[in-house]
Amino acid sequence: MGDTFASFVCFYCSFCSGYSMPHLPASSALQRFRVVDLTQVRAGPTACRQLADWGADVIQVQMPEHMRGDDTLGGQEGSDYQYTHRNKRSITLNLKEEEGISVLKRLIGGADVVVENFRPDVKFRLGIDYETLRVDNPRLVYASISGFGQSGPLAARPGFDQIAQGMGGLMSVTGLAEQGPMRVGIPIADLCAGIFAAQGILVALLERETSGKGQWLHTSLLESMVYMMDFQTSRWLIDGEVATQAGNFHPTSIPTGVYKARDGYMNIAVFGSRIWERFCEILGAPQWVSDERYKDKMGRSVNRDSLNAEINRLLAAQDRAYWIERLNVGGVACGLINSMQEAFEEPQIKHLNMVKDVVSAHLGAQRLVGQPMQLERTPSTIARAAPRRGEHTEEILTELGLSAGDLARMKSTGVY
Repeated sequence: MGDTFASFVCFYCSFCSGYSMPHLPASSALQRFRVVDLTQVRAGPTACRQLADWGADVIQVQMPEHMRGDDTLGGQEGSDYQYTHRNKRSITLNLKEEEGISVLKRLIGGADVVVENFRPDVKFRLGIDYETLRVDNPRLVYASISGFGQSGPLAARPGFDQIAQGMGGLMSVTGLAEQGPMRVGIPIADLCAGIFAAQGILVALLERETSGKGQWLHTSLLESMVYMMDFQTSRWLIDGEVATQAGNFHPTSIPTGVYKARDGYMNIAVFGSRIWERFCEILGAPQWVSDERYKDKMGRSVNRDSLNAEINRLLAAQDRAYWIERLNVGGVACGLINSMQEAFEEPQIKHLNMVKDVVSAHLGAQRLVGQPMQLERTPSTIARAAPRRGEHTEEILTELGLSAGDLARMKSTGVY
């Protein structure tokens, strides 16, 4: 299965006759690609969800029920699991059995992409590393996600999101100084590693169109977290400045942060001298423009505490809606600070149609957030709810040419 229609047809003709197209692509954009998903927890499944949401045939390979320990993501019926594994098919294989590995290699032989997040040594021990698999499938794109990288002094360590948040520097610039280091409210290292892996896979597939060759790509929670530190990295690497916690206020642009109106909190972002002048006029404090303490960026930085107190004093005279209307008319960026419920009640979020409806055969109607980018000609949707583990095992093994007798024997011996 590859980049051309001819190879797409050839793959299915070579493995089965009368193929019934059980794959339900969520988009036509990537529907010609098959992805074998060997990942668990969040970073790897996030990468595969990105590909599945754009139409790839993602086949999730998990351990059989009799080999499983504690569930991750709240169990397969939990909302987290349902969100993460939609648009995929699922099989179970016992990779401790030689036949399980053999069947997996057969599946990978017709795939475009493999994604794994084992500890770096595991894939070599199982004989499913890139160098081994590329012998039979030289066009294979093989993506690895780990906690700390594929090599180096920490490569063998277990990695989890909050560990990467701390080691990558994020927790040192989040929160208030008097509260100590603070994690952010989402698993940002996991999510970014997954999204970067998906981006790397797409880059490798594009490159394959000219070279005809696959390649191994890898990222980690730690690399992704450091990259996401963005301008904070250049503050240190170029300016020699160690960033510290700035709480709810921007570390370099003042006034930008959380302020309190009469009925609650809101965000205001004042960037540039002209916007600063408009902001002062709207708040009824035009004198700040010429005030020695506040008239330039450096002065506002040095005197940020007194300026923020003055801003809050003036904002307290009116509700948030009053200020949001006037500030936006004046070109000053601002907005509410919403709970999750309030966010989904926002008229703009409703207009963007981010919430998609899907029906799970096991759990009934569901509402899930879809992709945040819109392709007008080949849009993404949610074509199928998250499967039960192993829901498509026999369907997919039959596609590979295994007989009913083979399936019965494999089931009885615990191969799946």
